[in-house]
Amino acid sequence: MEADLLVMTCVVFGVLFLALSAGVWVGFALFIVGFVGMTLFGTLPAGSNMASSVWSTIEKWEYVALPLFILMGEILYRSGISEKLFKALVPWLYRLPGGLLLMNIVSCTLFAAVSGSSAATTATVGRITLAEFDKLGYDRSLSMGSLAGAGTLGFLIPPSLIMIIYAILAEVSIGKMFMAGILPGLLLAGIYSSYIIYRGIKNPEIAPRTQDSYSWADRIIGLKDLAPTFVLILMVLGSIYGGYATPTEAAALGVFGAFAFALLNRQMNLKIIFECLMGAVKTNAMIMLIVVGAGFLSRVMGFLGIPAAITQAIMELNLSPYMLMLLLGGVYILLGCLLDGFSIVVMTLPIALPMVTAAGFDPIWFGIYLILMVEVSQITPPVGFNLFVIQGLTGEPITKIARYAMPFFFLMLLTTVILTIFPEIALYLPNLMAAK
Repeated sequence: MEADLLVMTCVVFGVLFLALSAGVWVGFALFIVGFVGMTLFGTLPAGSNMASSVWSTIEKWEYVALPLFILMGEILYRSGISEKLFKALVPWLYRLPGGLLLMNIVSCTLFAAVSGSSAATTATVGRITLAEFDKLGYDRSLSMGSLAGAGTLGFLIPPSLIMIIYAILAEVSIGKMFMAGILPGLLLAGIYSSYIIYRGIKNPEIAPRTQDSYSWADRIIGLKDLAPTFVLILMVLGSIYGGYATPTEAAALGVFGAFAFALLNRQMNLKIIFECLMGAVKTNAMIMLIVVGAGFLSRVMGFLGIPAAITQAIMELNLSPYMLMLLLGGVYILLGCLLDGFSIVVMTLPIALPMVTAAGFDPIWFGIYLILMVEVSQITPPVGFNLFVIQGLTGEPITKIARYAMPFFFLMLLTTVILTIFPEIALYLPNLMAAK
């Protein structure tokens, strides 16, 4: 990399680090860095380029799916469906090794399939399970660690908000990205569950047996409380996979279904509607501020030639495809300690995607790989969103929660390795969808 490019790169990332260290909101920090970079080193006016960058980012029709999926998650969060989901699963899980600790995994997996948000999944399930686990005398390290790890499934299992962002920026099908996340998501949930069962067999004291007893009649009757979740999954993912609806249309179907179930559950009134709408507006505004800020910074870096220079420098190392992915994985883990997942995806994609596709990897597969890396960032301090959510629920120090989540951090890395060796896990359903 030439000396002037090295100076520009150091200045850009140095200003970004200072802005984030000063506590500036991530979206605004990205705008500040882009403006400074364009003013100091560019030849074009920074203000007009910022305006055109913001417009070119938000004008994409595909972004309409984002607030709809967020609204669906908000409705489900306030509709009482999650509590019924917990009660319906208890009779099926309470006798297994690890006991109700498996509830974190199963509940997060199911709620992720109708939520789209990692933080929402963690908060919703955690509000129900953590207090119950404390009451039953369950191991706190596993109860909080498993929730931190399983909560990240909100990014991997569709409909995922971050998948929508990636698909738009990488110019790949949102529907195929959704399909690509299903099997890796189930694989990760299975690995988490296997770990908890193993710990339960090795040390039954982590999950003391309850005196409650459930019959098969109780299990069958409880299935009616699982029905709303499965119907919504079928409505959203089934309509996309079957080719009956675009992701945006499927999101609208999901909102309609969630609203209908909330009415049937008698958990909907004008106050709740207002809370749902305001929650969706705030979350969407936060995400889009990061997206447009990172989009502007990416444009500035492109004008300055930084992504091309970094790409060229890495390509000149003549790394094998697997060594390239190992290097990128290390970079993403470091970035995850400083940035949130949306910023990581938008900022790094212009640099990483050309290298990965040149190495022979499928962009759909790389999207799943990248989302797994973002999931890792959700439980790495100091900017691990899931850690903050659990801290808010329990009051425990963030360092202690991060330590509890460490086994699940390594399980995520194991899943990433398996996915890299066997990319068909992610590509099977998208290929099947394309063949229909």
